[in-house]
Amino acid sequence: NSTPKANRALLIAVTDFHHRSGLSARKGARKDIDRLFKILSKLNYKVTLLYDPTAKEILDAYREVCRKQHGEYFFSVISSHGEEGLIFGQDGNPVKTADIFSMFTPRSCPMLSGKSKMFFIQACRGNALDDGVQLETDSILQQDNDFSQYFSIPEDTIVMYATSPGYAAFLHPLGSVFLQTLCNLLEGEERHLELTRFLTRINYHVAFDFEAKGKNYKGKKEMPCIVSRMVQDAYPFLKGGRADQTPKKPSTK
Repeated sequence: NSTPKANRALLIAVTDFHHRSGLSARKGARKDIDRLFKILSKLNYKVTLLYDPTAKEILDAYREVCRKQHGEYFFSVISSHGEEGLIFGQDGNPVKTADIFSMFTPRSCPMLSGKSKMFFIQACRGNALDDGVQLETDSILQQDNDFSQYFSIPEDTIVMYATSPGYAAFLHPLGSVFLQTLCNLLEGEERHLELTRFLTRINYHVAFDFEAKGKNYKGKKEMPCIVSRMVQDAYPFLKGGRADQTPKKPSTK
């Protein structure tokens, strides 16, 4: 069968937590994910939505992804409360991002071996506020830096965090500045850029166009962070994928 396999996306949003978890509801998170679903579907991604999963259900969803046939690109968003190296399920139990990333090695996930994998993490990585409508943050408790999550990122994978290590990420009832900026650029001409250039544009717009308002956070900023283990150029948001632009290894000349 010569029909190209579909690129896949898995979008996870935890908005309401079990009352015993002590975690607050995250107003606006669903707006991010609903908008991304529509945009990615128009870009010919086969999109799976997962709302309010437990920690186990998050891990199970990624295990299921690894068993499926894939096109050239895999795209995923996790939006929840979090800390450095952790995101929380609806039940309040933590999931190590390292446990997610490690599922996508060529040995663990041969279906995506040599294919580009993108993760976008909308969650706090600490409690610090960056000094560079009322807002809330996605933070719980301060954690020590955990570098194991970086070592677990496989080749051909890029991870973009809403904020830098140790800092809070902002969430507005109309959506997060990080994921709404991603949506804006996906709907514009910037989506034709090579992936690392595209993500750098997101950094620019979040860093320079956003400033928090409200009594507690007025004037505070947010700076996304990119961790890349890509070894080839990628153009994941062209409607035809590699049919329009074949990713290539950078020239060594």
